[in-house]
Order: sequence, then C-alpha cells, then structure tokens
Amino acid sequence: VQLQAFGGGLVQAGGSLRLSCAASMSIFRHRSMAWYRRAPGQERELVATITAGGTTDYADSVKGRFTITRDNAVNTVYLQLNSLKPEDTAVYYCQAWPYDALYGWGQGTLVTVSS
Repeated sequence: VQLQAFGGGLVQAGGSLRLSCAASMSIFRHRSMAWYRRAPGQERELVATITAGGTTDYADSVKGRFTITRDNAVNTVYLQLNSLKPEDTAVYYCQAWPYDALYGWGQGTLVTVSS
C-alpha cells in the first residue's frame, strides 16, 4: 500500500461522507499529510492539511464543513465532509504535504454531490 483513498460515493447536497486514506509508513510517518481534489475539467487543488502533531488548515471553500484527522497508529488520514455542495464533486486524493512526487497520486475516491 502506498496511498489508497476510500469512502467516496453519491450523496445529496447537505449530506455527509467520511473519506479514509491508508498510507505506507514511508509516506505517513512524521510527515504532514493532506487531502487534495480534482473536479471535472479543473486543476487539482489542496483541500486540507494536517501536521504530524495534528495542526490543521483548510481551503476557504471547505472551512467549517470539512474536518481532517489522522491516526498515527494505523498510518491513516481521514476527511469528514459535512454540508456537502454540488461544487464539492471531485476525485479526492491524499498525499504528503507538500506533495511528494516519489509516490504519485495513488488511488483516489470519487465524491459526487447531487443537487
């Protein structure tokens, strides 16, 4: 396992999802991690970051709605998505922050929000 994101799906606007990402120890341990997303026809964007110590930061577009957490014991990072909007529709990826080209993007997970 390098980077595998799970938990996406189809949800109505206003709904919630919880994404998980299992990462190899070589990527995860002692490093900041992040969730990114790529909407159809758009560039990939940074959504949320979390340091090894748990300090978080968010893109303005998701602040107050999304929550990033991590479990260092199992090398997993999570993203709780609440109050979802159609514009949140995208493939979501996790990676180190800043991005580490050695590992690529791995398997993303598709979130589709219907209006």
